[in-house]
Amino acid sequence: MTQLHEIDLTEAFTELIRRAATDLPADMESALAAAKEREEEGSAAKSSLEAILTNVQMARQKSTPICQDTGTPIFEVSYPLGVSTRALAAQIRRAAAIATERAYLRPNAVDSISGKNSGDNTGIDFPTIHFHEWDEPYIQVDLLLKGGGCENVSTQYKLPDSSLKAGRDLEGVRRVVLDAVHQAQGKGCAPAVLGVAIGGDRGSSYIKSKEQLFRKLDEPNPDPQLAALEERLYKEANELGIGPMGFGGKTSVLGVKVGAQHRLPASYFVSVAYMCWANRRARLIARQDGAEVEVSYA
Repeated sequence: MTQLHEIDLTEAFTELIRRAATDLPADMESALAAAKEREEEGSAAKSSLEAILTNVQMARQKSTPICQDTGTPIFEVSYPLGVSTRALAAQIRRAAAIATERAYLRPNAVDSISGKNSGDNTGIDFPTIHFHEWDEPYIQVDLLLKGGGCENVSTQYKLPDSSLKAGRDLEGVRRVVLDAVHQAQGKGCAPAVLGVAIGGDRGSSYIKSKEQLFRKLDEPNPDPQLAALEERLYKEANELGIGPMGFGGKTSVLGVKVGAQHRLPASYFVSVAYMCWANRRARLIARQDGAEVEVSYA
């Protein structure tokens, strides 16, 4: 009888990476298809979206990466009491190396001091792994592949910001998020998904902003004020006219997801995690099913 805390999930994690790297989530593909229909016939925006959707289909059929920049693997691991996080981390790192060998991932882990590439997507704090102990009796692992181009245009603001006339309120948040989209233009491979975090310290704010990218596009925000802000930002960002890849058009963002956390009175940070159209995320669930451990993906 195999117990949940004894299972080796290395191969399952490798499959999770393959799915994230090669198969765009259904909600993202649907949003891209809808965006294509909104653009003018013969426009660069429509042609770009057509090329993107063709690429998505080919990647799925051939099980090859959707984008050549397979990004930083970010794992959010929720686990029950009794499961070793050290064992899970070791299995995730082995899976990253195997996935690189199988060409699901491009070698991306570079030593910041020597400039040497490790060659297998492992290194100091690479991949990124966050652990969360919870009361559920199963393991849930969410994976996001965050590309370098969109990471470069992700940003953080400190309110108040006099240059943008942004105060310490949701109107101020709105102003800086729209500024982030305007500043990015097409450099982050628009159309984007925006993960926004309000509050926290500088580090926790960045983490919170990326956590928003795990939410599906049709997932409602439980906070009515944040839900209204998400809808307004989505509408107004798409009125900027940046369009796919910065070529102009009606679709600059595919979705906006906002989270908030408590902060110190002296600080009011707003972080914007800009995600490219290749919002690659996947989920693994491992649960005890009688005498065996059952693994499923979503």
